[in-house]
Amino acid sequence: MIFHLAFRNLFRNIRRTVAVLLTVAIGAGALFSFKGFINGILEDYRENTVHSHYGHGQINTLNYRETVYEKPWEHWIDNWYEVDDFLTKQPEVEHVFPRIGFSALLKNGDLSASGQGEGIVAEEEADFFHSLNIVEGESLTTQKNGIILGKGLANALKVQPGDNVLLYVNSAKNKFNKKEFTVTGIFYTGAVDFDNRIFRVQLNDAQSLMKTNSIEKISIGLKEYTDWEKVSQAVEDRFPDLETAPFNELDKVYYQHSIDWLNTQFSVVQVIIIGIVLLGIFNTISTAILERKQEIGNLRANGESSFDVLRLVLTEGFLMGIIGSVLGIGLSFFILMTFLNHGIKMPPGPGLTNEMFISFKFNWKMLFQIFILNFSVVMLATILAGFKTVRMTIAKALRSH
Repeated sequence: MIFHLAFRNLFRNIRRTVAVLLTVAIGAGALFSFKGFINGILEDYRENTVHSHYGHGQINTLNYRETVYEKPWEHWIDNWYEVDDFLTKQPEVEHVFPRIGFSALLKNGDLSASGQGEGIVAEEEADFFHSLNIVEGESLTTQKNGIILGKGLANALKVQPGDNVLLYVNSAKNKFNKKEFTVTGIFYTGAVDFDNRIFRVQLNDAQSLMKTNSIEKISIGLKEYTDWEKVSQAVEDRFPDLETAPFNELDKVYYQHSIDWLNTQFSVVQVIIIGIVLLGIFNTISTAILERKQEIGNLRANGESSFDVLRLVLTEGFLMGIIGSVLGIGLSFFILMTFLNHGIKMPPGPGLTNEMFISFKFNWKMLFQIFILNFSVVMLATILAGFKTVRMTIAKALRSH
């Protein structure tokens, strides 16, 4: 009965009801759009880090990353074939990338530059690390004696695809080895430090230069990034002399610090939006209820208690909260997916130098959270406005115009 009466009351004054519903819908739409934009930025950062640098995580020998060794190759993974076989049998693992890192001096005629090399199984990595952004030439795949360089490093050496570069490397046997490579491509990730020092060659070429059969690290590509904890635990249980690290721990400067900074900033902005929405809804609902003071006085004079009147007002707020929130979220989703489905062009973010297209990302959990949040704000505003009115005496309410 109370729901039927509250629903009929919504249509008694269409202007008032529309004003409240629009306020509620705008609040829900603003929060929903803002949260979708946040999710888009965070997902873009995550995908860029995973698919250009580290994969979803990395495996090293125990305490290797926290310790500075005079001869780091003595602490590399010797039984990496066994680890590789174990990983490929895990249902959550999609890719396994053995790698070694080494320092080298690169020369092109009279020009030279120091760089940090990565020996990789290029044919396996080419598809997964698609965020590497080859801006000149082509990615390293099966080319013999091929090398790809970061844009900053290539500029320092003044090389282009097809040019030759000579590498000088201090091997594990403490001897200088050199080898000539042909530049197949130049990449650009937007992370300045990475682009200024990193180059990549085939794993067998790197092992030949370093005179070792060991592997420094194994990067992992998962089917879902949320599976990392399960895979990490399985590896450390099976190989106690190894340790794992997720991509956000490997790249605290670019990824984790940026994400922490953005999340804090977004939290502040979200509080501001919620505050504005709460004040707007409170003002609209208060006005709507105060316009009905005489009606409320008549109800009280006819024997209805303050609790009954408040329950009627709260039921109306309940219905407007549901209808307005659904309307706002639905319209926002339709507008964003129709007119902004290709994303918004944004300037470079923290740690980057390239512009990004940020798409709005939504999920059911987010939708439910925004609905509950906006609905709660509506109910809070209704309670505050309702208490203010029902506390009036019957005589004062009846005298209102």
